[in-house]
Amino acid sequence: MPAAVHPIPSSGAPARRGDFLLVACQGGAEAALVTRQVAMVPGVRRAAWRRGVVTFRLDPGVDPADDFFPTELVFARTCVRSLGQVAGADSEALVARTMEAAGSVGWQRVHVWNRVASVAAPVAEIRDRLLEACGIGRTDEVAQPGDLVLDVVVDSSDRWWVGWHRAATPPSRWPGGIYPRTLPTGAVSRAWLKLDEAIASFDIDMRAGERAIELGAAPGGACQRLLEAGLGVVAVDPALVDDRVAAHPRFDQWRMRARDVKLRSFRGCDWLVCDMNIDPTSSLESIRRVVTAPGVRPRGIVATLKLPDWSRAAELPDWLAVFEEVGYRPVARQLSTAGREICVVARRARKP
Repeated sequence: MPAAVHPIPSSGAPARRGDFLLVACQGGAEAALVTRQVAMVPGVRRAAWRRGVVTFRLDPGVDPADDFFPTELVFARTCVRSLGQVAGADSEALVARTMEAAGSVGWQRVHVWNRVASVAAPVAEIRDRLLEACGIGRTDEVAQPGDLVLDVVVDSSDRWWVGWHRAATPPSRWPGGIYPRTLPTGAVSRAWLKLDEAIASFDIDMRAGERAIELGAAPGGACQRLLEAGLGVVAVDPALVDDRVAAHPRFDQWRMRARDVKLRSFRGCDWLVCDMNIDPTSSLESIRRVVTAPGVRPRGIVATLKLPDWSRAAELPDWLAVFEEVGYRPVARQLSTAGREICVVARRARKP
């Protein structure tokens, strides 16, 4: 169900808005992020670059909206206005300097996250101190649309980045753009969590009673999530899925490679899901073969495109063009729960 839309609150932005954008990403994705950012967002120039974080200087006269977070950035987990770095010998000094940088603003949420997992700072403790300093009671970390958010990125034990943003899109509501749910007990693989994040990030409107077919399904984590959403599910994979999935009354499996399935079998498919551990071009050819077959027009496609190495990210525009060529509107994001891969959600737009 889509998140409720709340009115934009009256809380104003900081008087010192900041001359930089700070963009968080998966460690290793920095170069891909820079290429995409400069191409898609006029008026920015790369500045500081650390693993997991890239900052961009705004050209004079460029002042993005408070809720600036273009979905076209793909590799960006979250995007905030940077107020610079603060340093201190302990958390008490860092909190005090953070509040000096933040100014007297009616903050409604505080987001704190480590630049990379190896920093391992006590994020919850830091957040509690900042909530107290801001005069905010204990609140859920997840922001509501329209909330004014104070952002703190822990760079090291004695240095933090400080910034802010207005929450809007689902990822902008999560600290660091990192999906707040974890893999539940009983999930057969991390594919469950990846699909769960994709549904939340892209507001995918799958409906109970619809039919989904997944290419490259074993061991069945995504199938399990689809079944929980009330869909009928078919797995296409020579390898067997987990018994907990196989036993479900709304589940079936075709134990073969995707290219060996007769195309008429895909008729009546509402959602095509693809998460095959093969080259992106091969995944796209499998998708094209299905959705251009006579009588086969799924409502949407959820595709995972694996990146053998980061240099392949340069091919992303060509990959997205394939979806457009076959009559679908694609949006893409590198999910926080995934590895070196891109999730593309494409909704039916027209006849190819």
